[in-house]
Amino acid sequence: MTRTDDILPSAIEAIGKTPIVELSRFTRGVDGRILAKLEYLNPGFSKKDRIARQIIEEAEAQGVLKPSQTVVELTSGNTGTGLAIVCGIKGYPFVAVMSKGNSTERARMMAALGAEVVLVDQLPDSKPGQVSGGDLALVEKEAQRIVQQRHAFRADQFLLAGNVRAHYLHTGPEIILQSAGAFDAFCDFAGTGGSFAGCAAAFKEHNPGIQCFVVEPEGAAVLCGEPVTRPNHRIQGGGYSMADLPLLRHDHIDGYIKVTDQEAIKAARRLAKEEGLFAGFSSGANVAAAMQLLQGRCKGMTIVVLLSDSGLKYLSTDLWD
Repeated sequence: MTRTDDILPSAIEAIGKTPIVELSRFTRGVDGRILAKLEYLNPGFSKKDRIARQIIEEAEAQGVLKPSQTVVELTSGNTGTGLAIVCGIKGYPFVAVMSKGNSTERARMMAALGAEVVLVDQLPDSKPGQVSGGDLALVEKEAQRIVQQRHAFRADQFLLAGNVRAHYLHTGPEIILQSAGAFDAFCDFAGTGGSFAGCAAAFKEHNPGIQCFVVEPEGAAVLCGEPVTRPNHRIQGGGYSMADLPLLRHDHIDGYIKVTDQEAIKAARRLAKEEGLFAGFSSGANVAAAMQLLQGRCKGMTIVVLLSDSGLKYLSTDLWD
C-alpha cells in the first residue's frame, strides 16, 4: 500500500536531504577521512537547486516577484537549471544568460526544462570550456539588459542572501545531523561563495573549532590575494578572478587551498572509477583540496566536501577520457 505522506507534491520538495558518503577507497593509505555530500543527486543534478528554491520563495514572500513575472539570471548552467525547474513548476518564465564557454549539456538541459537560453560570446582570447572573469562580465552586461527590457526579477546569485541562507538553513544543518557533528574541517570551491558562506556559518555556530577553507584555481586565486596569472582555467562554475565576493564572511575563512586543473580532473576521474561517484570539475577540486589538507595541516582529521554537480554535465568536455 502506498503511503501518501511519502508522495511529494512536486520536484521542488525533492530538493535537498542529499546523502553523505565516506570516500574510504579514495583515502586508502591516507591518515584521515573525507565525507562527501552528494549534491548532484538533487533534481537538477547540482547544489544550485537549493538556492534557486530559496531565492524564488523568498522573493515571493517579500512581494518582489509578481505572478507570471519573468525571472532572469546569469549562470554557468547549474543555477539556471535549478531556476528552470522552480520557475517552470511555479509558472514564471525564466531566461538563463550563459557564456558560450560553458558546456553545451548545460544549455540543452535548461532549454529542455523550459528556459529561454541566451548564449553570450566569449572574449576573443578565451577558449570554450574556460570561462574567465572577463567572459562573465559580458554575461552580466547582457543579463542586466534583458532585466531592463522585460521588467524582470533578477535572481542575482552573487548578491541575494537567499544563496547563503539555502546552505545555512539546510545544507549545513543536514551535514551536522548526518555526521553527528563528527568532522573537523570543510573545504569548498568558490563560485559565488554562497555554499561556503552558508555552510561555514552553520558549522561555526555548531562548533567554532571546525576549520573552513576556500578552494580556488591555481593561477586565479584572487581571494587569497594572489595576482591572476591564469584566468582561463578549466574548472567550470567558479574561480572567476573576482576579488570581492559579497556573500563571503572573511572571519569564517580559516585558509585558502589552490588546486590545478589536472588535480581537479584527476580527482573527478578517481571518484568515478574508485567510488562510483560521477561528479564534475568543482567536485574534483574539492576532493583534491581535501587530500592536500589531509596530507598537511589537517592530517588525521575528518573533512567534509560537497560534490557540487554531476559529471553528466561535462560529457562534451575533456573531463572524461
